[in-house]
Amino acid sequence: MESADLVQDFRDAMSRFPGAVTAITTLDNDAPVGLIATAVCSLSAEPPSLVACVNRSSSTHDIILRSGFFAVNVLSGELADVLEKFSSRRGAERFEGVTWTSGVTGAPLLTGAHLVFDCEVDKVHDGYSHSIIVGKVRAIERHSSLDAHALLWQGRSLHRAIEIEKAE
Repeated sequence: MESADLVQDFRDAMSRFPGAVTAITTLDNDAPVGLIATAVCSLSAEPPSLVACVNRSSSTHDIILRSGFFAVNVLSGELADVLEKFSSRRGAERFEGVTWTSGVTGAPLLTGAHLVFDCEVDKVHDGYSHSIIVGKVRAIERHSSLDAHALLWQGRSLHRAIEIEKAE
């Protein structure tokens, strides 16, 4: 067992590690459900796939595994309110006032997301308190607005990704 000091040091260090704020969404029967996650990354280009680490205690965890599909919605500044809703509400209540469409897998795709990866569950691995879910990407949507920069979580607060002009 790890010492309490090391666990706290790890949590503090990871709070400084920037991560894109994503809403992982799926359907529970016909009702949309989801959670906020920052532990998402690309896995492979062939086949296009990504990894999403989902806490086993999340109310959405088992639903993702049962449904067999999910979407990773990279939140833009336009969707900052989704973070608050997903953090303070449960189940389908998280989607009140949130516009979404169905992806090719059936997963809810959030309108206004910076990027959306529509995935089917391919493999699930043990990750201690989390499941490491490998998703095969079936479709990708990109937001057309130039102002739709991704939200980042760092230092226990939200930041907006910006483009840095390249020196000529």
